[in-house]
Amino acid sequence: MSGSASIQPDDRLRDVKLAHVPFPVTRLALWIFTLAVALGFAYIVAINPNFGWPVVAQYLFDPTVIQGLWVTLGLTVVAMIIGVVLGLILAIARMSNDRLASSLASLFIWFFRGTPLLVQLIFWYNMSTLFPRISIGIASWDTNDLITPLTAAIVGLALNEAAYMAEIIRGGLLSVDKGQAETAEAFGMNKARALWRIIIPQAMKSIVPPTGNQLISMIKATSLVSVIAMADLLYSVQSIYNRTFEIIPMLLVAVLWYLFITSILNVGQGAIERYYNRGDRGSTPADRTKENATPMVGAAHEHV
Repeated sequence: MSGSASIQPDDRLRDVKLAHVPFPVTRLALWIFTLAVALGFAYIVAINPNFGWPVVAQYLFDPTVIQGLWVTLGLTVVAMIIGVVLGLILAIARMSNDRLASSLASLFIWFFRGTPLLVQLIFWYNMSTLFPRISIGIASWDTNDLITPLTAAIVGLALNEAAYMAEIIRGGLLSVDKGQAETAEAFGMNKARALWRIIIPQAMKSIVPPTGNQLISMIKATSLVSVIAMADLLYSVQSIYNRTFEIIPMLLVAVLWYLFITSILNVGQGAIERYYNRGDRGSTPADRTKENATPMVGAAHEHV
């Protein structure tokens, strides 16, 4: 057998891969260059007096800023909870065979995804222009008493988020093999139980990553409520620099807090994704199919 014939395909593949790997000296030079550029930029930013770092340090934990931070976090949590719940309902309605429910869900998603969030917030805040009073049966309220900056912010953020979450959840549900639901029904499970026990748990791997992105986007989207005089983080720093005229330092205070929050959320999102993907590591597609079917069969037997 010739020498060339003794070379295995794996050896040739390894040689091709090694041929494309840069020399260690080149990689080391790239690392040094990148590090030098990053340190140089950081040094320029640190010594530039126009950034006002002493002012940033002074106001970073200012009570007004911290209060605005809590408002931002509260709005995010409430709007996301409402958005996820409504999004799940809308996703199920859009996937249903009921044409009326599907059409209404599609109309809702079309409207709230197709209009800017800022416009929606301003619209809700000025609801009294269209309806000076809101009446339900014999009860009647002044619209300005009901639609405060807080309620306008929550309603605007939640309804907008629900439209996006509906599509995220619908995509996750569609990623689950239809045979799962059919097998669950064959074991006597109704559609609601099959959805809750079988379909949604398997769809979570597809739902969690975009939902994490939506949560991070929501943190930043809350800054829009400052236009309706809602005292969130951005509005709080604006109220301070309107007095001190330290615009850049106060904006940096907001930036640092936003970065801090989103960094924590990124870590949490990564942990949740690893939890739902823990069964995929080191497994073949056939193993993953079998693994996905196991909970469904087990739950069905439990139901029986």
